[in-house]
Amino acid sequence: MWAVVYIASNRMEAEMLKDFLSKEGLLVMLRPLGVPHQGDAANFEILVPEGEVAEAHEILAGLLGR
Repeated sequence: MWAVVYIASNRMEAEMLKDFLSKEGLLVMLRPLGVPHQGDAANFEILVPEGEVAEAHEILAGLLGR
């Protein structure tokens, strides 16, 4: 199963984080939130397999300073 590790504010941020996590060796999937007509301006969930959640959180914390 996939688990949400972050909600990006738009597609550009989501794609950037997806690329970063992918380069770290994680499988990553994006899923838009909200109504379809928002397009790239919608929020996007960043998902990873459940077994990679802790690693994804650690990577994101280092990247985003959390």
